[in-house]
Amino acid sequence: MSDLSYWCELAWVHPGEAVEGVLVRVEGSRISEVVHGVAAAPQGAVRLSGLTMPGMANAHSHAFHRALRGQAQGGTEGFQAWRERMYSVAALLDPDTYLDLARGTFAEMALAGITCVGEFHYLHHGEGGRPYADPNAMGHALIQAAREAGLRITLLDACYLTGGIGAAPNDTQLRFGDRDAHQWAARVDALAGEYAGSDDVVIGGAVHSVRACPPEQMPVVAEFGHRRAAPVHAQVSERRTENRHCVETYCATPVQVLYEHGVLGPRTTAVHATHLSDVDVALLGGTSTHVCVCPTTERDLADGIGPARRLHDAGSPVTLGSDSNAMIDLLEEARAVELGERLTTGRRGHWTAADLLDSATMVGQASLGHPDAGFIVPGAWADLVSVRLDSVRTAGAGSGCPAETVVFGASASDVHSVVAGGRRVVAEGGHILGDIGTMLAGAISTLRK
Repeated sequence: MSDLSYWCELAWVHPGEAVEGVLVRVEGSRISEVVHGVAAAPQGAVRLSGLTMPGMANAHSHAFHRALRGQAQGGTEGFQAWRERMYSVAALLDPDTYLDLARGTFAEMALAGITCVGEFHYLHHGEGGRPYADPNAMGHALIQAAREAGLRITLLDACYLTGGIGAAPNDTQLRFGDRDAHQWAARVDALAGEYAGSDDVVIGGAVHSVRACPPEQMPVVAEFGHRRAAPVHAQVSERRTENRHCVETYCATPVQVLYEHGVLGPRTTAVHATHLSDVDVALLGGTSTHVCVCPTTERDLADGIGPARRLHDAGSPVTLGSDSNAMIDLLEEARAVELGERLTTGRRGHWTAADLLDSATMVGQASLGHPDAGFIVPGAWADLVSVRLDSVRTAGAGSGCPAETVVFGASASDVHSVVAGGRRVVAEGGHILGDIGTMLAGAISTLRK
């Protein structure tokens, strides 16, 4: 990466202000200088039109679910039928085919302005649960895919041990699990050791869910996070049936189980957190646990709308994720947070555009182990995402409300330039890897043969 300068027609700078004429100098992967009030692009500087903001963080993704897009959205089938479709895709993947699919999926994220992905990874082993010669071959494939697509990755390696509360895993689920949490930790420690010193890769842990990780195993995952000072994520209360089974078995909600076993805290993210009691909200907020909402997946699967604003007000920073990748558009995820609150309350104005951009950028980056990203300031990661303000979706809004225009009017298609870690991976709307649509079509068609 060479040292470059970027002149931003409008830049979104902390604490939530659009400033005209901002020159950003980059050295390596970091911003070295930010100069306001530069009237025109200096000679040699790259001109970025529209609104340039920090890189967005996709805090919850399952890359291989991308193969389900257009195959599992129609009809009346419920969550269990959708999950069987997902398992059928998982059963076909190996390190090579996963690399191809994930590369295209992560490149699509880059095209949408995402510069860091939290990949919730549970497809670990081969058929029947047999480890590959390298037990972390699938994790390596995801990391390679992210690097080639131009993203930082936080690989959230999930501890997945049971097929449901008290149930043995089925044939496909055997690929997800280790013998117990101690074996899981040994494998993930080895993976983390391989990437020690790689600032573009963070190895974190995950409690897949209360149905897949028994409570007595959870402290091992929490201890991994403490020992490594690494993020720990957990899927929580996505569906009412999950809550009911958990209460019937443990006399506690999923949030309460996680709290009682030491999982919650400032480095932890509770994903979904859709169906919560007042006690759950207080426990998440009181421990400063992040909450990642994934509105496009939660509405696709008819899961419901969670209490994001109440969680935020209770003390939980709120982040955004694309989850099943039925859609990859973090601007859509952002506005859906506000629009969902409107549907459930009958009132408008729960979240400002600035709030939602914070969730998409600096809050999400911090939840993935990058507290020095999501800002256009010296020393931060050199992530610059430029969104057109003259497309058919954004034209006519004027320069007085660019944040509102971007959050409530723009889409991923309006992202025209992406600099990620000092590397320009998207220019004029095109990715450095070429035709990503063709890449994805090839990767997905291989799985359907």
